[in-house]
Amino acid sequence: MNATGRPQRELYAPIEAYRFERIRVSGLHELYFEEAGNPQGKPVIFLHGGPGGGCQDGHRRFFDPKKYRIILLDQRGAGKSRPLAETRENSTWDLVDDLEQVRKKLSIDRWQVFGGSWGSTLALAYASAYPERITELVLRGIFLLRKKEIHWFYQEGASKIFPEAFAEYSSLIPAEERSDLVAAYGRRLGSSDPQERLRAAKAWTHWELQTSQLAPAKTEDPTFGVSDEFCLAFACIENHYFRNLGFFKTDDYLLQQVERYRHIPAVIVHGRYDVVCPVENAYELAQKWPEAELKICPQSGHSVFEREIISELISATDRFAEL
Repeated sequence: MNATGRPQRELYAPIEAYRFERIRVSGLHELYFEEAGNPQGKPVIFLHGGPGGGCQDGHRRFFDPKKYRIILLDQRGAGKSRPLAETRENSTWDLVDDLEQVRKKLSIDRWQVFGGSWGSTLALAYASAYPERITELVLRGIFLLRKKEIHWFYQEGASKIFPEAFAEYSSLIPAEERSDLVAAYGRRLGSSDPQERLRAAKAWTHWELQTSQLAPAKTEDPTFGVSDEFCLAFACIENHYFRNLGFFKTDDYLLQQVERYRHIPAVIVHGRYDVVCPVENAYELAQKWPEAELKICPQSGHSVFEREIISELISATDRFAEL
């Protein structure tokens, strides 16, 4: 049983993809996508976090493979998409257009959209542009990409909860530049010196990895189990998006667009002790969108692989599979 008294749901068994392909979406970018589950099932697109995080095999396991046609997509510059870590021609609205290109290529009329953290940002941006193409939204760890959210995690806020990890993250930057750590990291991530660029990418990425779980796993692995390539894509693309405030017209853009998508059936899942994206984000969205079902997990942080969060997400996808 979970903290709500309901049976604890677990991830579905691991499955392999049955289709792997790439699609060219611009003169520069080629995206990797794959399909798993039931080719005749209900289509769902999984939107990974970051931006720049890429998909993992475990992401297929949030959906009943007998009922869903599961589509995983590596966004521009991420995962197996090429070129890796590329920030040119890479904006929120480019990614929204990419989703439409993939949907049309797969001859899908409407699909469920599942996204967490940055994936929730992209899901809401897509919903504001193409609400008629979405059957349901399953959202986790809401990130609205506002100035206050970026300041909280990268400048001051989360720093007071994880001071030792923040000290490591900020120590890469000279004291005279620490009043704007996002900008300071941006200069280093854009460096022509590959070693300086990699040092910055690792420090940026490790800060988030250390704060994403309610009880972070202890590890002696200095790489945190991620490759240099992952760090470069994750850090460079995240920093690019955050310095450009998500390429949105206004700070509250996604909240201002709620009327465009509030008719779409939706479940919002958020950890009470999410330090990366505070639960206030989900609460504010739900206040604007009372039709959406808000599920706050009382013993969870940010990670999609927290047990309570897994249970709520799978409960949602199971229910929506029948619609």
